[in-house]
Amino acid sequence: MKEDILKLLEDRTYTRRKINELAEYFHMTDTTDYISFIKLINEMEEEGLIVRSKFNDYYLINQLNFYSGVLEVNKKGFGFVRIDEETEFYVHESNMKDALNKDTVLIEKIPGHGNREEGRVIRVIKRGQLRYVGEVKRGKRDYFVKADDSKFEKPIIVDSAHMHGAMPGHKVVVEVKTFKPQIKGDIVKIIGHRNDPGVDILSIVHAHDVDIEFPEEVYQQIENIPEEIDPSDIENRVDLRNEVIVTIDGDDAKDLDDAISLKKLDNGHYQLGVHIADVSYYVTESSPLDKEAVKRGTSIYLVDRVIPMLPHKLSNGICSLNPNTDRYTISCIMEIDKNGEVVNHEIIPSVIHSSYRMTYNNVNAILDGDFPLQQKYEKVVPLFFLMQELATLLRSKRDERGAIDFDVNEAKVLVDEKGHPTDVVLRTRGASDKIIEEFMLKANETVAQHFKWMDLPFIYRVHEHPKLKKLQQFAAIVKPLGYTIKGSLEHVYPNELSAIVEASKGTEEHTVISTLLLRCMQKARYDRQCLGHFGLADEYYTHFTSPIRRYPDLLVHRCIRNFLFEQNYEETAHFEAVIPELAEQSSFRERESIDIEREVMDMKMAEYMESHIGEEFEGIISSITQFGFFVELPNTVDGLVHITDLTDDYYHYDEKNIMLRGERTGKTFKLSDKVKVRVIGSSKKERTVDFELVGMKARVKKLKTIHLNDKKVKTNRKKKGKINKARRFTRQKRR
Repeated sequence: MKEDILKLLEDRTYTRRKINELAEYFHMTDTTDYISFIKLINEMEEEGLIVRSKFNDYYLINQLNFYSGVLEVNKKGFGFVRIDEETEFYVHESNMKDALNKDTVLIEKIPGHGNREEGRVIRVIKRGQLRYVGEVKRGKRDYFVKADDSKFEKPIIVDSAHMHGAMPGHKVVVEVKTFKPQIKGDIVKIIGHRNDPGVDILSIVHAHDVDIEFPEEVYQQIENIPEEIDPSDIENRVDLRNEVIVTIDGDDAKDLDDAISLKKLDNGHYQLGVHIADVSYYVTESSPLDKEAVKRGTSIYLVDRVIPMLPHKLSNGICSLNPNTDRYTISCIMEIDKNGEVVNHEIIPSVIHSSYRMTYNNVNAILDGDFPLQQKYEKVVPLFFLMQELATLLRSKRDERGAIDFDVNEAKVLVDEKGHPTDVVLRTRGASDKIIEEFMLKANETVAQHFKWMDLPFIYRVHEHPKLKKLQQFAAIVKPLGYTIKGSLEHVYPNELSAIVEASKGTEEHTVISTLLLRCMQKARYDRQCLGHFGLADEYYTHFTSPIRRYPDLLVHRCIRNFLFEQNYEETAHFEAVIPELAEQSSFRERESIDIEREVMDMKMAEYMESHIGEEFEGIISSITQFGFFVELPNTVDGLVHITDLTDDYYHYDEKNIMLRGERTGKTFKLSDKVKVRVIGSSKKERTVDFELVGMKARVKKLKTIHLNDKKVKTNRKKKGKINKARRFTRQKRR
């Protein structure tokens, strides 16, 4: 009936819209039906589907300038409600009512300022978040939790009965039970004392609702999984245990889910074998282990730990392709010609016996001519040079296709045993890293193409064409740097964007251009449809090579087992039904894990820079805004130079040319400019770093009391908000 009501109200010519008139239309006039109908209408109103006018007529919400959407609150207090791709409403702090960040709200359109659409919150339809991470503090009467989330400033009151052993100074997870008249909650987990090692990272993890430990039923299930393979299934597999197969991973990697074999055939072609741990053999669909893997979606890699998708007994044990051990795998064996084309392939169930557990560092050294290592691994040294030969061929093929090499620097934070950061260094990618990357890409592409042509339910990794608006912004930013995109932005091809990145290599602006281009891309995601991968310039792509740490890869293996190995086509409808939901869940968990990893990195970088306040560094300007510019150091730490700290002139923001220009001197600050900065502040809590330019006359440390709106404001540097008001006042005086 909800759908029927919505369909009726959608007709703007229909005028009988009062509750009794609608009830009459739907023949809900006797007492019982009428009461049920009223309840249904009230429910639809609460859900934000319909709204009642001042004349008690019912309409669809957008028919009366009402809209519903999720509120995103800015740290400064105001917010935005996005209705669709084109429509977004600004909501002033005074028009928030009792809405909080992430709440689904009903808003009313109100007169705005300029071209900006503005709205006012009418009511909260659904609370977006009920659990928060914060620190327990003692209030006048009860305890309260001060949330870590800077967008949630209200205290969450907790009475003694709901403390559950928590004390002031503890970091906790608190669940909000009531929002009115006060926000009250119940402590559901004590993370640890705020000063305990690792509690800072765990606080971020719990804020994203990620479980560290696995449920008891998962541990019970894995008790029945053996430490070694069950030999009974070998007869159902291709035995590759006599083949020379190696793994190449990082020095500290323990979940080895991919192995490589390679040889030259008599016809001059290459036979590349990519052998992936057969996780789907152990993780059966709908088992407790599988359900928990779906919930987690991916392993999360943090500076001092890994939160695995699968328990260690699988990820580091029976599923890990450890050396000199028999392991079950799914192998994609490809015949590749001298042009880098796959001319033949097979996807098979297999059993392997890895000959060597190699590291990137050792293989890089062997390829660079390290004689002692070459002697130690003399049996497989020719294999590594053959790998390099094939990888170079595959890379050139991708370059011809127009794949974009973003080549963005990645940092690694080194921490001591207590979790304190000791250094921030760049991750280096040597020849062996690129070899494995090329082989994994080729296997993923081959498996995706195989299933695309079979026209069976499957999960693909898709990366769609960038949005026109973002491409226009990118083109506007790089044009002053001397780079232009050829052809129409509406139909841009990957090779046109790749050409800009390649042209910038070796220049000071290369890092900025790569980062800006990466930001203008759409986020890669998982989908039932094969929509291609724009960044890789690839028509077919999936994730097949990491089933230990990514659920979509595990799902790909399950499809391979069901359709290729068992040829069970009766399950087609089942996979057709479950894959879209699993793709959406996997995409969401991937975004969450990226956010967690980024937040932890930002926090640890800020903590690292706290011990370098007063020190000077060289960096480049990576972005420019109306309130200043960000400077990125060689180790990727970035910080803000606030416009009020540019004391030699008053600077205007030139939006067209993306620069700050001095009013009196004409001095400019542009993207990729090299500057020397001094660290003047760093906040682990806010995850921010503040710089000032070396050689720029410092701001006056202590100002006299000034008047703002007839109120005295003391410019105490410790009071950040008041300093900001003083800065605004100073800018007005300069104007």
